[in-house]
Amino acid sequence: MTVRVSGPPRGAELPAPDRRLLRLRAGRVLAALGRRDAELSVALVDDAAIAALNGRYRGRARPTDVLSFSLLQGDHAERRGALLGDVVIGVETAARQARRRRVRLDDEVARLLIHGVLHLVGHDHEEPDEARRMRAEERRLWQALAS
Repeated sequence: MTVRVSGPPRGAELPAPDRRLLRLRAGRVLAALGRRDAELSVALVDDAAIAALNGRYRGRARPTDVLSFSLLQGDHAERRGALLGDVVIGVETAARQARRRRVRLDDEVARLLIHGVLHLVGHDHEEPDEARRMRAEERRLWQALAS
């Protein structure tokens, strides 16, 4: 499996999660999903960048914590190889959420990674039943990180 983590730029005045730990955790999440052959890109960006993406792709031009761009859906569905897609994490928003939840930034980023990867493999939370299944899978994957 291949996990690429980019950003935030070195020297940027942004919260900086441990990229090595994030890469390790992403590998464990993919393994727990049975996606050992997968390729995943994770981008750590600031509020301005994620707000621009959120506005362009979701019509909500404001910061959010995580966005997923799947290559298993839409125009790219025929390329069901190893490449899953991109998870974009807003590290400034993640840092605020970590403070509010009183957890480490690295743990909040891992929680967002799990959520984003589940979207890449087809999970959603628009309907109550879908949301319950997704939350259960998030808990299972969080436990996989703890083991």
